[in-house]
Amino acid sequence: MRIVRFTTGEEPSYGILTGDLDEYGQPGDDAVIVGLVGDPLYQGIKLLEKEYRLEEVRLLAPVLPRSKVVGIGRNYAAHAAELGNDVPAEPLMFLKPNTSVIGPDDAILCPRQTQDLHYEGELAVVIGRICRDVPAEQATDVIHGYTIANDVTARDLQRSDGQFTRAKGFDTFCPLGPWIETDLDPHDFNQGRRLQTFVNGDVVQDGTTADMVFDVPALVAHVSSVMTLLPGDVILTGTPEGVGPLQVGDEVEISIEGLGTLTNKVEARA
Repeated sequence: MRIVRFTTGEEPSYGILTGDLDEYGQPGDDAVIVGLVGDPLYQGIKLLEKEYRLEEVRLLAPVLPRSKVVGIGRNYAAHAAELGNDVPAEPLMFLKPNTSVIGPDDAILCPRQTQDLHYEGELAVVIGRICRDVPAEQATDVIHGYTIANDVTARDLQRSDGQFTRAKGFDTFCPLGPWIETDLDPHDFNQGRRLQTFVNGDVVQDGTTADMVFDVPALVAHVSSVMTLLPGDVILTGTPEGVGPLQVGDEVEISIEGLGTLTNKVEARA
């Protein structure tokens, strides 16, 4: 089930996206959004007798985290190595504010403080209920679904600050979308889902979720052992090798097999 959040020019609404995806992760011409009553995180799946064509709506970030986005650093060995880092002995956590979240086709705003803006294509886990100290084997019970993320990073600020808050926390530095897929088992990602990032149509990342050092259940267990997770909180699971710079005017697309494609352009921040 693909849950979308969208607007027709009025207040945001939620719906279920029907139809199959093509080989590029895009909905076909037969795709229709069936409206939902309220936010399914809190009201469950209650269908309305109203349908929308994709061209009638603008897709928004499929979730607005209630409190936080938790990032995981260096969760792919090759990515850790490309930046000269060791693989951590346990998940390396950082936080991105919920004000960094934007949706499909929204602009990533490059701030004046950085000269080295980077993309990082990632699988994102959306939490479905309040939880703490979740055993890895029970992670499925608290996961609402999965979406795609771009953990945008000011790499020069990350190096100079020696920590991640400013480098990853600017407004617009967490694109999410285009929808939440609810019908996946976290262990599906251990089998390998292809993750690709494109900049202006050129492939710059081409990895698989099978290469994650710590899998989704392990991440849910670790994060929830530190902090209470709330409905709508998001865990970013790390990025494969191939991270690199973005310039104003670039278009970045991130595709994950079975999850679709998230697209954003880079603009200068005023």
